[in-house]
Amino acid sequence: MVEATKSQMISNGSLSTYLKSNLSLFCTRRSKAFVYGIMFIFVALSVFLAFSPSSSSSSPWFMNVFTLTTSNTSSSTTAMTTSSSIFSDQSYRSQFSSIFSHFFPNSSRTPYLNVSPPSQSTPSRLQNTTAFPPPISIIPNGTIIHPQEHPIPQNKTTNSTSGSGFSERNRSGGKEEDKIVREKAVSSNFTASLSKKHSSQKNTSAAPAMNKAVNGTAVTESGKGKGDLIESLVNCEIYDGEWVRDDSYPLYKPGSCSLIDEQFNCYLNGRPDSDYQKLRWMPKGCILPRLNGSHMLELLRGKRLVFVGDSLNRNMWESLFCILRNSVKDKSKVYEAFGRHHFRTEASYSFVFEDYKCTVEFFASPFLVRQWEATYENGTKKETLRLDLIGESSDQFKTADIIVFNTGHWWTHEKTSLGKDYYQEGSHVYGELNVVEAFRRALTTWARWVDANVNPSKTHVLFRGYSASHFSGGQWNSGGQCNSETQPIKNETYLTGYPWKMKVFESVMKGMRTKVSYLNITRITDYRKDGHPSVYRKQNLSDEEWRSPLRYQDCSHWCLPGVPDTWNELLYAELLRKPLQPRLQPPT
Repeated sequence: MVEATKSQMISNGSLSTYLKSNLSLFCTRRSKAFVYGIMFIFVALSVFLAFSPSSSSSSPWFMNVFTLTTSNTSSSTTAMTTSSSIFSDQSYRSQFSSIFSHFFPNSSRTPYLNVSPPSQSTPSRLQNTTAFPPPISIIPNGTIIHPQEHPIPQNKTTNSTSGSGFSERNRSGGKEEDKIVREKAVSSNFTASLSKKHSSQKNTSAAPAMNKAVNGTAVTESGKGKGDLIESLVNCEIYDGEWVRDDSYPLYKPGSCSLIDEQFNCYLNGRPDSDYQKLRWMPKGCILPRLNGSHMLELLRGKRLVFVGDSLNRNMWESLFCILRNSVKDKSKVYEAFGRHHFRTEASYSFVFEDYKCTVEFFASPFLVRQWEATYENGTKKETLRLDLIGESSDQFKTADIIVFNTGHWWTHEKTSLGKDYYQEGSHVYGELNVVEAFRRALTTWARWVDANVNPSKTHVLFRGYSASHFSGGQWNSGGQCNSETQPIKNETYLTGYPWKMKVFESVMKGMRTKVSYLNITRITDYRKDGHPSVYRKQNLSDEEWRSPLRYQDCSHWCLPGVPDTWNELLYAELLRKPLQPRLQPPT
């Protein structure tokens, strides 16, 4: 009956009357005001969020919607990113948090650690949604440097090579120069910054192991840096790089070493410039350790280091002696084994470092094979070169711990270059033999002697490559000059071709059983046309030399201090790359 009555009321058009009568209980004046108020607030809030988004928060709903609707004018990547930001769970949460932050901006703050300032060109809606970590730098030895601790200059350029030591690389867009600035900053500033950090925390007992710098390379107190240094040197092509200025050089004071031959002592012979002493070699892929004389003497403790070769190896031997002697406090404990004080007349010399029980020796052997005299049937004798016999002093150094060989310059002299009635094997003297073939046979004799007589488990064998000459306008005996050269070559196009002598040596070395460390300094020295004695090869000139001083110049040997000091830094690096004993490690 009741249902029939309701149906009749609806059908008769009195539904509104029915609803009013049933809802009148809820439609008081106060409740109506509350509902209208809620609706007004919702509409107002929606309009506010849509057209007035906060610049300090991520985009709210409507901003994202508007971005999506305008995506037709953007790239597909942008549209995908925007869509993702709308529907992702992370974005969903961030929208509510950003709305909340409109009304309660100080209620919460996400901590940002070491955040770099955002770029001015970065959109505001992206600046605060991500905490960008600061960039880190890795120096060639594998050590990670955080910029807050060890800042490295960026995009630094210079047009001067005299003060900075950096090559003119502007034609490459500054990339090469930036790299040089970065590596220079690491090698010159890293020690100071680490030392400062260490001193500021050395009284903190709970502080972690600190980094220290050894010879320009970072190591740790825990010893891990030792392996890092050696690994960086092993994996680095240390002969590929460039010369840079370093005012901390030379490694010993000019004029302070009495052993330096007069013909190498450019400082005492009156050379007025000194920039040639201020350059160091910087490989592209790592940092070449500065030669630490005290540490190298520790490497040599109880050992014999021998140089065998021509006057260019003598140049290197004198350089190393001066570096090592400079690091010894009591110089009276450094002396020549046989009490000699003149070092030009004998075929061998040996300097003793008494506190380290080691010797640094030189044996003259300009060809490595034996100089000879052939006797003919009529009793006459003729000077020859025995390509089949090793030098006669070989038995005196074959058991040394480290041997550095070289040869090359004497093969350019008239007798060797012409090769007429000069080269001998057995009793046969060649009427004519090409110098390249003669050189190959001589080095083959040397290689066979090394394989047969040197114990590779005891002796470290090295071969130093050919040292470039820079005669201009003639050769060493025909007016060649280099006296006007005071700066190194900076444009690689002016370097000479790779010498045939080193190509021959490399082919011979490949066939040896004994591992030979190759000090390939040929290209390194080719840059250094500024480093020769030139006219500053002696103090007292003869009358003929005074009349024509530019005719007699030395553009083959090197001033000391100078280029051979770098050869010894490369030798130092090779000893670190191939330790003879467990103690042959960089100091901690």
